[in-house]
Amino acid sequence: MISSIILASGSEIRAKILKDSGVSCVIYPADIDEKKYKDDFKKSKNIKDSVETLAELKALHVSKKHNDKIVIGADQILECDGVWFDKPENTAQAKEHLKILRDRTHNLVSGVAVVKNGECIWRYSECIKMTMRDFSDDFLDYYIESTKYDICSSVGAYQLEGIGSQMFLKIEGCYFSILGLPLIPLLKFLRSIGILKT
Repeated sequence: MISSIILASGSEIRAKILKDSGVSCVIYPADIDEKKYKDDFKKSKNIKDSVETLAELKALHVSKKHNDKIVIGADQILECDGVWFDKPENTAQAKEHLKILRDRTHNLVSGVAVVKNGECIWRYSECIKMTMRDFSDDFLDYYIESTKYDICSSVGAYQLEGIGSQMFLKIEGCYFSILGLPLIPLLKFLRSIGILKT
């Protein structure tokens, strides 16, 4: 097990993904104004560059206080027909987001960055195509009631590891990236720098 890695995220799912893969980490959520950065990036950056930059900014923020540690930052942006979605602020907004995404294909872009001593040494992103089925209003109400406030913790207002999987017709991409961490490329990089056994 590894003890020199910091995850610059408060996501329990990301931490579990790392732990389950044999990579132990300490969690230090990055306190940055994501919405402000995203609003700025919409004007000047493409979505993949934006999500990688957000992941890097989180890792850099935490790295300032933890020299000589490997710091992993991660982020996700959901885009549908040119519109970028933020995490819903409440269940009513989550419901509206899901109504917009229903019966359509959206892009979920998941990014990760690795920083050491205040310098980004690697970053990566992956775009997953997610096609939702034309679920009924009854199902949507059932889903909202079943998941309560948990759905506000994910950018798409769905959690694929639970009942949210029932919303989809087709998914093209890595399961771990959907959950918020492009794990396989990250593990490959950690092996390349000697953090994990080859």
